[in-house]
Amino acid sequence: MKKVYFKTFGCRTNQFDTQVMMSNLRNYKITQNEEEADIIVVNSCTVTNGADSGVRGYINRVGRINSKARVLLTGCGAHTKGESLFESGKVHGVFGHSEKERVTDFLTNSDRFYEIGDLEHVDTTVVEQFVGKSRAFIKIQEGCDFRCSYCIIPYVRGNARSLDETLILNQVEKLGANGFGEFILTGTNVGSYGKDRGSSIAKLLKRMSLVRGVRRIRIGSLEPIQIDDEFKELLDEPWMARHLHIALQHTSDRMLEIMNRRNSYENDLALFEELSGHGYALGTDFIVGHPGEGESEWKEAIERVRALPLTHVHAFSYSKRDGTPSAKMNPQVLGNIAKERHRELTDLIKAKNYAFRRSLCSSKKPLDVLVESEKDGCFVGLDQYFNKVSIESDHDLRGEWVRIDSFEAERQINRATFKGLF
Repeated sequence: MKKVYFKTFGCRTNQFDTQVMMSNLRNYKITQNEEEADIIVVNSCTVTNGADSGVRGYINRVGRINSKARVLLTGCGAHTKGESLFESGKVHGVFGHSEKERVTDFLTNSDRFYEIGDLEHVDTTVVEQFVGKSRAFIKIQEGCDFRCSYCIIPYVRGNARSLDETLILNQVEKLGANGFGEFILTGTNVGSYGKDRGSSIAKLLKRMSLVRGVRRIRIGSLEPIQIDDEFKELLDEPWMARHLHIALQHTSDRMLEIMNRRNSYENDLALFEELSGHGYALGTDFIVGHPGEGESEWKEAIERVRALPLTHVHAFSYSKRDGTPSAKMNPQVLGNIAKERHRELTDLIKAKNYAFRRSLCSSKKPLDVLVESEKDGCFVGLDQYFNKVSIESDHDLRGEWVRIDSFEAERQINRATFKGLF
């Protein structure tokens, strides 16, 4: 039986898409070793020019270490760089997002092919297992109706469209029956779920919570304007992870306008304070060094970050993405300045996270941890606040749910000793 290796770049949505392809695989064996693969499927990311370079670099490198393997390209990069990679002979074939459920057809095709598909497709595959995972990702929607000035993704994944709720719940039921208890909702713009189906993410969450086996639900990322009263009614539900990732992208209103965002700092601050009042850890995305970010904008932004009850951040130094409005904007921010701003921001949030964890420790709030792996003789997992916990134990805790009643908050991680399962 021929062997296929999947190489996944980018976000959780891409990780889920790889699982979709694996679920549709027939008469092929999945290998974790690219050197022994007969076929290599590259699920690519194109969010920045750097992401494109990473994909091209991998394709060049894998061609040297396994010259006999046929390389197929899919993912977001198929829409931006697929044609050039195909025409140059770097890849045997290219297929778009809408075609990934036909992966077996492409693997058996000995002829070179280019089938980019469309940007309107909605998956119908029910994923029943996740290779090498203890948590399950559930893609609930595809595409985005926002047009932020720096972002290429709506142009390679299309407008927002929701997966069928029955299919989603069927998937959750099967994964729950297979032992998964934590579910992470993912998509291009998760909070837009249901707008095209007369539903909402809040309604979906309620129905998911009733499925047997569901213990905790996390949400990949939300926009501030998507957290409405209906959603807020769920904040105290026991199955809600006590961590929300809310994409702000910046805290200077001028920069938010330049980025063509739909949020404002005044509203964001009020929202974050309300959510924090319910005991939530709060994360965000933040772009530093976007064109137009002068010293005054940055000073204002970082002071506003200090006022926000943030505990986590995905900070990005702006990277040009050809084909977006931001790519043509001036003035540009020098790389060394962006790097220093990135460091200042991440150091601030690390301090906020440490303070948050120490407050939990002193108040003796228990941590509910899903253990995922073993490292250096300890078991490591994520608690309900999306913080890592390292647990000493004589038992193998991998895949188990552990309640921690007492722990020590260190700078980088929480540490505890195992006392019992729940």
